[in-house]
Amino acid sequence: MNPLYWLDPWEPSPTVVIAVIVTAVLFVRGKRHARVSLARQISFWFGLGALYVALHTRLDYFFEHEFFMHRAQHLVLHHLGPFFIALAYPGAALRAGIPFMWRQRFVRPMLNARPVRAMLDVVMHPVVAVTLFVGLIYFWLLSPIHFIAMLDWRLYRVMNWSMVIDGLLFWWLVLDPRPAPPARLAPGKRVLVVIAAIPPQIVLGAFIFFTSHELYPVYSICGRAFTWLSPMRDQQIGGLLLWIPGSMMSVIGALIALRHWMRLSARGRLKRAQGTRKPTRAAHQHDVQHT
Repeated sequence: MNPLYWLDPWEPSPTVVIAVIVTAVLFVRGKRHARVSLARQISFWFGLGALYVALHTRLDYFFEHEFFMHRAQHLVLHHLGPFFIALAYPGAALRAGIPFMWRQRFVRPMLNARPVRAMLDVVMHPVVAVTLFVGLIYFWLLSPIHFIAMLDWRLYRVMNWSMVIDGLLFWWLVLDPRPAPPARLAPGKRVLVVIAAIPPQIVLGAFIFFTSHELYPVYSICGRAFTWLSPMRDQQIGGLLLWIPGSMMSVIGALIALRHWMRLSARGRLKRAQGTRKPTRAAHQHDVQHT
């Protein structure tokens, strides 16, 4: 079988294609003006490529017809893809990729608009960020909601896009390498935020794994992609994917946030209760390069 067969979308979506192409073009244009290391470029392209594969390839058929494949898809959409994009710190490159006139006329006024700033203040609040990150997983895995979402293609796409957008917001908040300000959260709070997201994922994954009856009959009703896999085994594998890899991604995120905290502390870039140490020129240039 031709490997390109798997890149053929199961259900074509112009929205996915446009979003991916625009993001890629902005990054390519912007990295000419903003310093982006090779490691950060690889991280960005891996994350963007992972999102495209999970949203717009032949694999989508399996995501719709096996619960554990669906959980693998959301692991990529909510954790893996956004994680690697945020790890690349692409904000400066993406901004630089926008034509200067557009930035002045459209982007800056939009970001400075009071409703937009108020909305970002709400969704980027640490309590709200954790609640949304975990709450969306719980919401879409409620049996009645999940049943409808897997049958209605419009709600199915809303579900997937909500996971992508929330994942980007959460990991962008947690993996920000800068001190606060300009970052929204102090480095210590970033570590606490991502740690707080771990226990609820473990609890839900364990609940799905140990439940003795079928929670998601929609896959049996619509037909399963792997007929050799029993519904309960499918459900158990899906629970494990949420329980172990999902939680491990959060642990890795906490370790990276802790590393940023230690780096900023060593460079004297953290606010202190009694006075602050003036940052060195080298430390300032290091932080600028990571914005």
